[in-house]
Amino acid sequence: MEKRKINYVDLFAGAGGISKGFDDEDYENIFAIDCDKDSCETYHENFPSHIMLHKNIEDLSKKEILKLSNGKDVDVVIGGTPCQGFSIAGNIGRNFLNDPRNHLFKEFARVVSILNPKFFVIENVARVYNHNKGKTREEIFELFGKLGYTVDCKLLNAVDYSVPQKRNRIFIIGNRLGLENKFPDKMENAQKTVGNQIGELPSLLSGGSSDVPNHIAMNHSEQMLHKMSFVSNGGTREQIPKKIRPKSGDVRKYIKHDKDKPSVCVTGDMRKIFHYSQNRALTVRELARLQSFTDDFIFLGKSISQQQQVGNAVPPLLAQSIAKSIKSQLIIKNEPRK
Repeated sequence: MEKRKINYVDLFAGAGGISKGFDDEDYENIFAIDCDKDSCETYHENFPSHIMLHKNIEDLSKKEILKLSNGKDVDVVIGGTPCQGFSIAGNIGRNFLNDPRNHLFKEFARVVSILNPKFFVIENVARVYNHNKGKTREEIFELFGKLGYTVDCKLLNAVDYSVPQKRNRIFIIGNRLGLENKFPDKMENAQKTVGNQIGELPSLLSGGSSDVPNHIAMNHSEQMLHKMSFVSNGGTREQIPKKIRPKSGDVRKYIKHDKDKPSVCVTGDMRKIFHYSQNRALTVRELARLQSFTDDFIFLGKSISQQQQVGNAVPPLLAQSIAKSIKSQLIIKNEPRK
């Protein structure tokens, strides 16, 4: 019997952090979908052979889903499901999944119910784990349990998987094969630092550029550069003189990365978190390296969009660790695999 690759569908694919991790583990993509135009263009640039749909998942019909899968036995459906309803989801009379802002969890479940994959994986922010005293987690488990899946979840920190960044996220895994849901083991000696990840890239001044793709420095105001000039490697706004020190704003801003430690969590807006020795914010390329993207992965769109794409992505090395863990479980079933 001819062997085949393990396959996957990537929902809410963004720029393709998950797809890169699964491709690097030798999976085959069936299709991907995202509603953001720039993210889709970036995805097309880096995965030219993949089918990427630029549309809202709500507009993806059952007929189209079945056509895209082309009768294939789907192994894994995976995605970083957006949700915005944490502020009111715990209110009396309103459960998490009944909040209309969290309908995308149900859309993910709808696709799972149609494709009936062997496994599914959902990535989301860490606070889902304990949100509403654990009731939100129970709701999600019940939703997929009704579809015949054994469901478990775990908080994984990207820093434990050779990603040079402290990034704690919940991963929810379900399978319909009667198997234990295994999560990737932490890697030994996995922690990398900001300095050894971005230190050899060309030095840039504010507004400068280089030949390295996406390595273009933001053009900061003189006021911002003056404030941040007082902050040392790993320092905070407390080093800025009181008379010009920012008095409000996120405490995670107006800091400098620490050269000798993993990065703080990379988000879609890193404009006030500066390079440890160069007086400027990190470039998209530097942020991408902290997310474990290789330099041949090109981000398209305006610079703020590129930052958002990087910050929203699942780090490819973490995605690959999950892909490897699921692959080992599928091989248990002795199915033909490449």
